Amino acid sequence: MARVEASAPGLRADAARNRCAIIEAAGELYGQHGLDTPFDDIARHAGVGNATLYRHFPTRCALLAAVFADTLERVVEAAERALAIRDPWDGFAAHLTFLCNLQATNRGLADLLITAVTGAPEIEQLRKRAYRAFVRLSERAKASGSLRADFTPEDLVLLLMANAGLVHRTGDIAPVASERFITLALDGLRKAAATTGTSPPGAAVMRRAMRKRGQDLGYT
Repeated sequence: MARVEASAPGLRADAARNRCAIIEAAGELYGQHGLDTPFDDIARHAGVGNATLYRHFPTRCALLAAVFADTLERVVEAAERALAIRDPWDGFAAHLTFLCNLQATNRGLADLLITAVTGAPEIEQLRKRAYRAFVRLSERAKASGSLRADFTPEDLVLLLMANAGLVHRTGDIAPVASERFITLALDGLRKAAATTGTSPPGAAVMRRAMRKRGQDLGYT
């Protein structure tokens, strides 16, 4: 997942090795513990001093982008593949399942998919591309009559927030628990199963929630 091959042009061999070690360590610790992993822990796990870590990655957002940009590219590619699936519901369900599975196997990704990272433009641009693709998936599924008519793209954030909370609380059984969650959620998202519910929270409310999460974690 981490972009360990990426190093700044002109780096000495030892500096390049340190950079790669930092990215690998961050990817491992973020995956195990989430995005609030302290820089001190990452430096220690990478076998470098704090000054070395900050020299390569002066901000938490810079390190986050180095670790996760490739994975978000994969999310965009997965959404495009889902759009190519002939049945609109199958495409929608496949991509939602893909996202939840990613969260279930990596606590850092569980956090990232629901957290605004304004200090990392590369991450936010990839998030926007992934979001636009998901909007197309949901609109296509609604137009086919398979997805409940009141579903909004912001409901995706609600689902991923719920799944992230489950991932953080179920430990080693997170993949199994998440799979059960998405099975139940998908049944409730079918138009045939829909009942009158509360109004969706709206885009502005969900953006505020994601920004607040980013502020709490130090990424905005």
